[in-house]
Amino acid sequence: MARSFPKLSRRNISALTAGQRLTEGGITVERTASGDLVYRVAAMVDGQRIHRTVGRESEGVTREQAERLIETLRTRAREDRLDLPTGRKMAPSFVSGAAAYIGRLSAEGGKGIERKSRHIEMRLQPFFGSFRIDSVSESSVREFVQLRRRGGAKAGTINRELATLSHMLRKLARWGVIAKDKVPTIERLREGAGRIVALSDGECTALLKAAREDQDGDVWLFVLICLQTSMRHGEARRLRWEHYDANRRRLFIPEAKAGERDQPIPPQLAAVLDDELRRRGVLGGYIFAGGTGSTTGYRHTFRKAFQRSVVRAGLDPMKVTPHVMRHTAITRLVKAGIDLPTIQRVSGHKTLSMVLRYAHVDGVHIDSAINHLGIAMPSSG
Repeated sequence: MARSFPKLSRRNISALTAGQRLTEGGITVERTASGDLVYRVAAMVDGQRIHRTVGRESEGVTREQAERLIETLRTRAREDRLDLPTGRKMAPSFVSGAAAYIGRLSAEGGKGIERKSRHIEMRLQPFFGSFRIDSVSESSVREFVQLRRRGGAKAGTINRELATLSHMLRKLARWGVIAKDKVPTIERLREGAGRIVALSDGECTALLKAAREDQDGDVWLFVLICLQTSMRHGEARRLRWEHYDANRRRLFIPEAKAGERDQPIPPQLAAVLDDELRRRGVLGGYIFAGGTGSTTGYRHTFRKAFQRSVVRAGLDPMKVTPHVMRHTAITRLVKAGIDLPTIQRVSGHKTLSMVLRYAHVDGVHIDSAINHLGIAMPSSG
């Protein structure tokens, strides 16, 4: 039996004037200033709000076609449910899937949980929140990217958000929450080299002093280690006392980004670690032990304490992040004239090309090097 549309009757649609619209059964018809009619649909399909512009009357679009589109979307949704993993009637919403992802990742001691949670809460959820988790597609991801670009977000920032989205979908597929063929291919944007932010010697001193004054008793040692080793802040947070070799002045890092490595440290830092080891009287365990809520045993973040220290030091918290300390340490090695292969051994970079980014063309060490090219000019007489 054909569906009845009392409001969207042919007579009522024909009577619409410019700017007027009628809505019924998820279908909206609007008369444009040019006199044309535009048909749109807005309907709930499996808990997801679908908004689509069907087309214009001048293109041959009718109310019946809009009605058929809604039915087609619902049919596809029913078919999608048949493709779900065994035992699952319907894929969860994006919000539920994201909560499950963060929850299980936390329980398993996953990395970067705070960063991933921030990406989801601040960027991904506002856009994909009305989606079913298995309906995130390549086209919807492109729409998300376009929206972020129009908002002024940089390519690198968007890529970090896309990395979180991709990791979440792949994990949910591995855990059987969604079918593996529902994970879209998510392409990254091309990033420019960008300018590396590094602190001056005076700013390093100010940051260390500010960290010393913070109510968090561990943040100063965290800052000192990062500034004097070039370690990634995640590596520093997971350091263990039994991995500290005082005689060789080395810290063993078993889970580094480019593979395990021995991290050399300067004598000043070794002396501080020796004092801390004697003061704490421990034989092992994490240097930065986690609180009662930690599922891994080590601290997951120094974000709040670090931001307080940055502000107290008179620095910009929007620019000075924990990773800036790594940039700073590597930049200081470059300016000291240390050869790049040696810097690579210290910094733990996987390739030499990644170290080359730190060879700033405006650095003092560049000016010093170029002075050696000077040739005595012959006298004009």
